[in-house]
Amino acid sequence: MSILIKNAYIVTMDKDGIGEIENGFLFIEGNLISKIGDNSQHAADGISADTVIDAKGAILMPGLSNTHTHLGMTLLRGFADDTALQAWLETKIWPAEANLTAEDVYYGSLLGCLEMIRSGTTAFCDMYFFMDETAKAVEEAGIRGCLSYGMIEFGNEEKGNKELAVSEKFVRDWQGKANGRITAMYGPHAPNTCCQSFIARTKKAAERDGAGVHIHVLETEAELNHMKENFGMCSVHHLDAVDFWNTSKVPVLAAHCVWMSDGDIRLFAEKGVTVSHNPISNMKLASGIAPIQKMIDAGVKVTLGTDGCASNNSLNLFEEMKTAALLQKVGTVDPTALPAKTVVEMATVNGGRVIDKLTGVLKAGSKADMILVDVQKPNAIPIFDVYSHLVYAASGSDVKTVIVDGRILMQDYKVLVMDEEEVMKKAKEHALSLAERTKRKN
Repeated sequence: MSILIKNAYIVTMDKDGIGEIENGFLFIEGNLISKIGDNSQHAADGISADTVIDAKGAILMPGLSNTHTHLGMTLLRGFADDTALQAWLETKIWPAEANLTAEDVYYGSLLGCLEMIRSGTTAFCDMYFFMDETAKAVEEAGIRGCLSYGMIEFGNEEKGNKELAVSEKFVRDWQGKANGRITAMYGPHAPNTCCQSFIARTKKAAERDGAGVHIHVLETEAELNHMKENFGMCSVHHLDAVDFWNTSKVPVLAAHCVWMSDGDIRLFAEKGVTVSHNPISNMKLASGIAPIQKMIDAGVKVTLGTDGCASNNSLNLFEEMKTAALLQKVGTVDPTALPAKTVVEMATVNGGRVIDKLTGVLKAGSKADMILVDVQKPNAIPIFDVYSHLVYAASGSDVKTVIVDGRILMQDYKVLVMDEEEVMKKAKEHALSLAERTKRKN
């Protein structure tokens, strides 16, 4: 299968090569980008392809990477809004999750895949339950997923052994599946829900299996205070005591990181830890403002995530990009903080490094994961700076075509890989059933 895209304004995100091409072409052979260049001299005219896409009036760019979410929680969208965090968890979310079934997570995950395809996300990192079902949804939907089973053991060794066994089996079963579109990570939930020794064990398992580790860290001030009261130090230094943050053998992805000190930030920069910034979820749950500009200035690699739909309501990374930029500006009282191009890098290049190092940029030899953003719309005129437009003016609904691993998943706004109406119908049925089951049991 070969695809030729021509007449596109190409944003490559390739720092070492071409930055932008005003009138470009891109040629895909199999699942890789074969050629990319300027089409002003009709350089693409001699290329023969199975499919030709005329991208005039569109921006061609790498697909977006959502580095932290809980896909099955699409069924809980709007289920517990405008509620304080502890009550949100204890009276709404945890009781609902206790009633989840594998089939619930499957249809919730399919719905999440559909939403991400429609809004330009081509790859994501997930941590949740019944992860075999999420993996099946990813396999069917054609997108790229870096998946982990979320482990919580609360210091209970027997429970910890069972949780780790589930994770080990998941990693063995799914690592590298779907032509490499599915990769696996270990997912200890957080330092305040998993004990230090258990988290250290998960790191060793990840090293053994060549998998990464995905963990929530310092999402709330309550976690910071809990760790200091019980261990005399914050979550970051508590885990540093067992060399958890050392990324020389396996990557570590830390989600949220809202309550990081300057010392924590320096440690993450030294150790090579990647941060997933989730601004909308952090705002909605009043968790605080993560010091993202400080992290970037210190050399920490920062990516973007949405978190689950119960604490965000959306999987739209275009919304996340705009919010991330604006939140840093108001949080630092500095209009130059987190400029637009940096935010686009967070959502493409940096996220790609976490999920698949051959994604996140458009250049020959990279995997063919990309999107076309329609700029023949009122909200797109005029464009003085393409990065400014993508962050401050564009919307997920402007994404017209999505290609992952050389396969067209959506073309001219039509999703080609699933029956949208059926997916939405099934997901709605399961969401209402889950809410009713939760109500009956509580």
